[in-house]
Amino acid sequence: MRFRVGPSGLSGSVGEGSHVDEERGSGMAARIEELLAKLDTAAKVRLISGAGMFRMAGDAGIGLAEMPVSDGPSGVRGENWDEREPSVSLPSGTALAATWDRELLGEIGALIAAQARAKDVYAVLGPTVNLHRSPLGGRHFECFSEDPMLSGEMAAAYVRAVQAHGVSACPKHYVANDAETDRFTVDVRVDDRALRELYLYPFERSVAAGAWMVMAAYNSVNGVTMTENPLLDEPLEGAWGFDGVVVSDWTAVRSTEGAAAGTDLCMPGPSELWGAKLLDAVRAGEIPEAAIDEKVRRILRFATRVGALDGTPSPTPEFSDEKAGELVRRAAADAMVLVRNDGVLPLRADQPVALLGPGAAAPRFMGGGSATVIPAHTTTPLTGLSAVLPVTHTPGVWLSDELTAVATDLITDPDTGTPGLALRYLADGEEIGRQHRATGSLVLFGDATAERATAIELRTRLRADADGEWWIGVGAMGRVRLELDGELADAGELAMSGADPVAALLHPPQRTVTRTLRAGQEIDIRITIENLISMPGLGVFLGVTLGATPPRRTEDAESAAAVEAARTARVAIVVVGTTEQIESEGADRATLRLPGRQDDLVAAVAAVNPRTVVVVNSGAPVEMPWRDDVAAVLLSWFPGQEFGTALADVLTGAREPGGRLPTTWPVTMSDVPVLDTTPAADGTLTYAEGVHIGYRAWLRTGVEPAYPFGHGLGYTTWEPSDLEVSGHTATLTVRNTGDRPGKYVAQAYLSREQSVIDRPVRWLAAFATITAEPGESRRVEIPLPDRAFEHWTGRQWAVEPGAFTLHVGTSVTDLPLTARIG
Repeated sequence: MRFRVGPSGLSGSVGEGSHVDEERGSGMAARIEELLAKLDTAAKVRLISGAGMFRMAGDAGIGLAEMPVSDGPSGVRGENWDEREPSVSLPSGTALAATWDRELLGEIGALIAAQARAKDVYAVLGPTVNLHRSPLGGRHFECFSEDPMLSGEMAAAYVRAVQAHGVSACPKHYVANDAETDRFTVDVRVDDRALRELYLYPFERSVAAGAWMVMAAYNSVNGVTMTENPLLDEPLEGAWGFDGVVVSDWTAVRSTEGAAAGTDLCMPGPSELWGAKLLDAVRAGEIPEAAIDEKVRRILRFATRVGALDGTPSPTPEFSDEKAGELVRRAAADAMVLVRNDGVLPLRADQPVALLGPGAAAPRFMGGGSATVIPAHTTTPLTGLSAVLPVTHTPGVWLSDELTAVATDLITDPDTGTPGLALRYLADGEEIGRQHRATGSLVLFGDATAERATAIELRTRLRADADGEWWIGVGAMGRVRLELDGELADAGELAMSGADPVAALLHPPQRTVTRTLRAGQEIDIRITIENLISMPGLGVFLGVTLGATPPRRTEDAESAAAVEAARTARVAIVVVGTTEQIESEGADRATLRLPGRQDDLVAAVAAVNPRTVVVVNSGAPVEMPWRDDVAAVLLSWFPGQEFGTALADVLTGAREPGGRLPTTWPVTMSDVPVLDTTPAADGTLTYAEGVHIGYRAWLRTGVEPAYPFGHGLGYTTWEPSDLEVSGHTATLTVRNTGDRPGKYVAQAYLSREQSVIDRPVRWLAAFATITAEPGESRRVEIPLPDRAFEHWTGRQWAVEPGAFTLHVGTSVTDLPLTARIG
């Protein structure tokens, strides 16, 4: 067992975002040693063992406050999953990377910091900087890109911006947590060069930007679980000089003995593996106390940085709801990628449109899992477009027969008479807690009143707003009893054998019944759930969905209605996408096909209306067999709470679609060169492709994708020229030759002919993002980092002697300008 017992002071320079010089001048190291000396062994172990589901321990004796942390890739949820404490819902990781805009990430980071401070959160668990190795990855939407350089630049901008306001970022999941299948146990086998050049690089950039916390992943790499892996020592704390806190992913600590390795904080707490067991091991001399001291030093250093040790956290920018909404709206528009347009876009403000597809009125604003937040409001494509265009709407297709959470305006809490439901916690039949909740979808954990609960009860009054057969029921884990108007309607046990706990929390199994109701009719609903899942020290750990699905037309009738609406409209807009079950933490995708009959709907609409625009509401690539048969295709990603208004801005030309692809989109899944996410029978997943993932692998195979990495259209035209290179700096002229202002992303790639190294055909070296007015020319400077020319030898970074070729353009396959370097 390796014992990390590093120096008592600071561990050295940590790069461009470092606070080392400032801290040395303030005597931080000396203060940490003084405080450490005041702690006995038990107190030290408490500090590294967590104090709650999302809370780091404090110590009143040394003036250290408890420090809440929060999931943070797409918004700051806080410690509780509760609609009573809403959060701003931000665009997904793929959307933010699609902007290719470091400055915009700076603004987003400031908003994240402000949200964190408002919720008393000291660290946000993000960004997610794993790579898009396979488009089947379940959390593909949460990660930035298939390219390490683009991911690294976005990650560095995020870290700098959040931490500039005294809130810690936490890049995750270190390392090679690039898929969800068997994520707790999979052993990723990957060679050292691919690790250094691809998978570790975004973390390296994050540390160089000054990250104060890094999360160790669940998986193993090359035979060792990541919370005990030598990669925590080298390169993280060695070559990179990381002096912050390594926190485990939740429940990723595997052993008490592992406390001797590089993980500093075991979460959630209180930890059964560290806590008392670790204290016994230290007292028995099995683990040196010096190893624990080094972890405590890092936590005290972290506490000083975030203001938890002296009670003076840094002020953050002020964001009104209006200001936050405007930023999210602008970011969402700047992330949307227009991959096809025959001239139908932008639309005129007076054009009547048929707005179709399941995502028109019920879109996805965010991906599922720990990236989920509960916003105070959302705007759908239907509400956004109806505000600026004459709109006729029908879904055209149903995606699922599963229950959907009941709309809050259809239910009334019988205790308060306000929209929502009454929730009671029961212990052996006695009430121990009562809440009013304004949602039909609950995630219950960490509630102190629920620690003794043996059952919960939900009561509400449902008002039907349509005639016909309604599906009514509940999703949960445990023994469920459903009563309607005082009579037992259904009862039984609900369980998910072997399910990922996140999936069980967010997508629990369901029981349903049907009732024929009249519009305006009301019905009392009472649900009791027993055999509750609970966690030590946290109480109830349960997801509950109160479902009420209104009557529907048959699929054939609904499809026919959509086609008829499209036939008579000037323009047809179809919003298609994935579901919460398909793109979410806890499971990888099995297919890239759109669920349900969405492809059939698009094909049928396009057949009757040549001016069909398809909006793809997914966080990751999907197959689009109709893409050449429609007038325009716009990728919206998961755009956050302002989806509808941002989409209206882009479709009408109030804003330009500013996105460029951060990942390759295939024609069919069978074309994808790196696809597998399933471990072998022995639990290993081998990254046999080495450094060739994403567009690198596509270029190597010679197969043409639907849309290449970097691709994206705007509403103007551009002319690049006059490429010059001086040292490692490229300069070119870009002229806006159209009649509208626009955005240009200059992408610089390197290649090397006749290399003795196994290199990609070409690889992204750098990029620059500019805007220009009609007719305006801009001179653009693109610094090329030394690392872009280097390769990992197994022991060090090296540059192969000889010349490289620089290619500059607007995608990995559209590179009109070239120059020689070296």
